[in-house]
Amino acid sequence: MKKLSFAFSAVVLCLLLSCNDKTDNTASTNEKTASTNESGPSEKAKKNLENTKAVIGLFDKGDFSNVGDYIAADAVDHASPMGGEIKGLDSIKAMFVRMTSTMSNVKNEIVRGTSDDEYSMVWVRQTWTQKTDDPMMGMKAGQNGDMQSVEVCKHGADGKITDHWGFMSTADMMKMMPKPTTGKK
Repeated sequence: MKKLSFAFSAVVLCLLLSCNDKTDNTASTNEKTASTNESGPSEKAKKNLENTKAVIGLFDKGDFSNVGDYIAADAVDHASPMGGEIKGLDSIKAMFVRMTSTMSNVKNEIVRGTSDDEYSMVWVRQTWTQKTDDPMMGMKAGQNGDMQSVEVCKHGADGKITDHWGFMSTADMMKMMPKPTTGKK
């Protein structure tokens, strides 16, 4: 019995020690890849996050005249609410104008944001009042909208956004969808 107890204890001790070594190695590897320098985000990472926040702020104003300061001329929006990809700054700007033309009192609250030298990610809560009926979103004029999303942007060497993906909360999306009909009258 003592031999079995000793063997069991030895196996448990070896497992604990091996887990501890792996945790330490993983932590140091993650630390190396997570930070670009010891004093915090690089200047490029800071600029990337500022550019993303600036674009989000344009929706509050409804003025996209200087969107080219933040988005590259050949940018691609991979998450267009209009369906499919939107390519090029002029097309993206037109989509922004079309989206906001049906909304008033748009407010964006940035819940959290992070960035590195290539990507930025921002968790946004957006509220608005619907100005006109929007069958695509299932919203009626006068209805208040409230949604959360995560906006992911890829940035070029100059910090301008070259690519965008948006991920909307499923629960928020379902609130905006038209109610299904049963076919019964």
